[in-house]
Amino acid sequence: MTGTIAVLGGADGAITTLVTARRLGLTTLCVDARTDAPAVGYADEFLNVSTRDVDQLAKRLSRRTDLAGVVSPASDVNLPAQYQLAERLGLPSGLSLQALRASVDKGYFREVCEGLGLPGPRFAQGSPAAVRAAARDLRFPVMVKPTDSSGGRGISLCASPSDLDEAIAAAVAYSASAVVIVEEYLAGDHYAVEAVVEDGRVVLFGLGARRLTEPPHFVTMEHTMPGGDPALVARCREIIDRIVTTLGYAWGSLNADLLIDADGRIVVIEMGARLGGNGSAELLGLIHGIDVTAAYVTAAVGRRPDLAATSSGCAAMRVLKTGAAGKLVAVHGLAEVRALPGVVDLILAARPGDHVEPYARAGAKLGYLLARADDQPSLERVLAEVDALVRIEVEPEA
Repeated sequence: MTGTIAVLGGADGAITTLVTARRLGLTTLCVDARTDAPAVGYADEFLNVSTRDVDQLAKRLSRRTDLAGVVSPASDVNLPAQYQLAERLGLPSGLSLQALRASVDKGYFREVCEGLGLPGPRFAQGSPAAVRAAARDLRFPVMVKPTDSSGGRGISLCASPSDLDEAIAAAVAYSASAVVIVEEYLAGDHYAVEAVVEDGRVVLFGLGARRLTEPPHFVTMEHTMPGGDPALVARCREIIDRIVTTLGYAWGSLNADLLIDADGRIVVIEMGARLGGNGSAELLGLIHGIDVTAAYVTAAVGRRPDLAATSSGCAAMRVLKTGAAGKLVAVHGLAEVRALPGVVDLILAARPGDHVEPYARAGAKLGYLLARADDQPSLERVLAEVDALVRIEVEPEA
């Protein structure tokens, strides 16, 4: 391949996309307002512009004659810029307006699910004052979220109405629109979907079981795929296919969070019309024998990827995290872990000297590890060896 691909956002979720695009022969351009974003060092070029400043981005990118595509991997926040830049600059795009809105507006997505007759929590959405009043009619506990953010940012669990003010303030702090959504809390088992859409339908699908941090934060610590029996996988795939059709999503990657309650109901919590973060795209590829990130990049520059599955097995993503705030001194055992049979990759998002904090949001992880095996017991043995080898050293800051 030739040309340049613009990758919007320099968070750790963009690292694999940048590395893959370069391997495919593309020049990589990372766009971010932060010069110290984790993925910046993996790009051939860096454009220090906010991804929210679409006018400035369009102006700067329009000067290039080699721009082949624009992507927003692992980030719903940058999807509006991706959509607008593709429209303005005539770049490939499978994203519909409805799929975009469903990715960045949790209330709209709940309405889409209700229109399809899919179960979900009762909710209220609007300004802080509006949701504070509407929440009186909901059953507590409730989840409070920014309507247009992702990665676990600004999410709180409220046991009673007395907790609302603090939770709403936290949600507003992570919402560009200052719009909040309050949902009745649903208990159940958590899953994540990673899929590839082609010609308006799901052609590659994976269901993963998720292990989350304890409330009040709900952030993925581990993700294992496949995460359910074939019947459950088929039911979930059918639901995601219906959503894709309704939203008019033509092609691209898709990531979704699901919950299965005590009655066996499948509740789709939220979705993003983009490549999943926390290694979920890589897990989909590992169980099917396909480089899903390469397929994502290939489609983004207007080519049709090969999506024929060639293998099966199981795979896991394990977050590297710390329970203490301070300065990262070292992550010990990395060479030994990378040498383990079954360990596919280990990606670090933090470097010695960086300030680190307890893992309460996706952006606070130190990195993540990917492992694969032919069966679940073998995979668990690999992860146990990883646990025995990795030691994270953090020095308290004055």
